[in-house]
Amino acid sequence: MAREVLTDKEIPIIAKNMVEYAESHNNSDLKYLQAKLKDLNKQNESKLEEISKGKSKEGKQVEVIKVTSKNFKQEVLESNKTVLIDFYADWCGPCKMLSPIVDEVAEENEDIKVVKINIDEVQDIAVEYQIMSIPTLVVIKNGKEVNRSVGVIDKSEILELVK
Repeated sequence: MAREVLTDKEIPIIAKNMVEYAESHNNSDLKYLQAKLKDLNKQNESKLEEISKGKSKEGKQVEVIKVTSKNFKQEVLESNKTVLIDFYADWCGPCKMLSPIVDEVAEENEDIKVVKINIDEVQDIAVEYQIMSIPTLVVIKNGKEVNRSVGVIDKSEILELVK
């Protein structure tokens, strides 16, 4: 399955390759490629925005709940399902890379409840769970932490984490 979003590392590499190509040909190619790159960047930002708003790449509503201090107990600790918490921040590049993978897990696994906690907005819970780096995924079963992962991991590793 092809990815829908380019990473922050891929865009400059593509841009460099496009510019090198254009410089070896003519100026009109350069302008064309610059315009294409700008469009690519806009599309990428748009897809990231859709994902962060809880929509999958197919436009379906993804069952990911934004948790606050007010609803944490009900949504996480009292849940009958295994809960996967994604601790993130809007400014965090690796968090943006992990987010669509977490959304995909939520979309494909009805037996897992996926919630997201913005550490800048819900600092008390981030402190309570001793979140030192982001992204951090925490797995809760029956109100207790049973597993944790720090950094970007792939879908199969997330699924292994929640088993």
